[in-house]
Amino acid sequence: MIVRQQPSFKDILFAIRGSILPRIARRLATIALLSVVAILAANEHPGIFARISAVPFTLIGIALSVFMSFRNNACYARWWEGRRLWGELIISCRSFARQTSTLEEKDRQYLLRSLCGFTAGLTARLRGDDEPAAIALWCAIDNLDQSPNPTNEVLNQVGTYCLTLMHQEKIGAIHYSVLEKQLAQLSDVQGGCERIASTPVPFTYSLLLHRTALIFCIALPFALAGSLGWWTLLPVLLVAYTFFGLDALGHQLEAPFSLEPNALPLYAIQRIVEREMLGLLGEKELPPLLEPHNDVLS
Repeated sequence: MIVRQQPSFKDILFAIRGSILPRIARRLATIALLSVVAILAANEHPGIFARISAVPFTLIGIALSVFMSFRNNACYARWWEGRRLWGELIISCRSFARQTSTLEEKDRQYLLRSLCGFTAGLTARLRGDDEPAAIALWCAIDNLDQSPNPTNEVLNQVGTYCLTLMHQEKIGAIHYSVLEKQLAQLSDVQGGCERIASTPVPFTYSLLLHRTALIFCIALPFALAGSLGWWTLLPVLLVAYTFFGLDALGHQLEAPFSLEPNALPLYAIQRIVEREMLGLLGEKELPPLLEPHNDVLS
């Protein structure tokens, strides 16, 4: 996630880092080259593009911007739902830790470290890292490599451990149901994240917008070159920057758990959970909070 202050006037004019420009630079260069070709052709053969009117491009541009805003709203909704789910994960971990404050030290150590293992496993699962290895840093679970869902296996083990505590009469039935409610919430968080990660925006819808925006930006210079001359570059590049930029931004927001600059900072959120759980266990040397690197927090 890009972490920067609100852009100043200088940033608006010159900032590259944190903008979408590096992702669309090649496409903009291609459109600029086509614009130069159209301008040279119009200068060499006046009237060659006289029958190409700019009016249809105005209507198509308005429709395209509306359709693109729909797609970007859908992509942002996925991004925001992912952030909400990880916010619920933090809340559930805090609530679970508070509800285990009266347990013996060894029991609490196992449970809270297992929550750290669950968070690490979910991060690895969503980002394609080694899930069992991430979990093993916090808790030891047998045959984790053979499990189809190691992160969910952590919750199963925690639930079994809580059930054992109830059978040993270390906690009552009501206390157990309270803890189980938090585990169910964590399971809901994992299921929601997996649903987002495994269900992309429909390919046909995205492809339609990609093609339409590309064709529009390629054809626009030939409609303006005859009347604007070299000034054609200004509106054409501005329109291309807007359409290509929104397209690229929507693509990043569509995958909120990836390592793209505008994706969610899962590693940083994971570190928050680890610090809080270890702090509640009385640890003095806590892992540091993750800081943005080149204005990007991962």
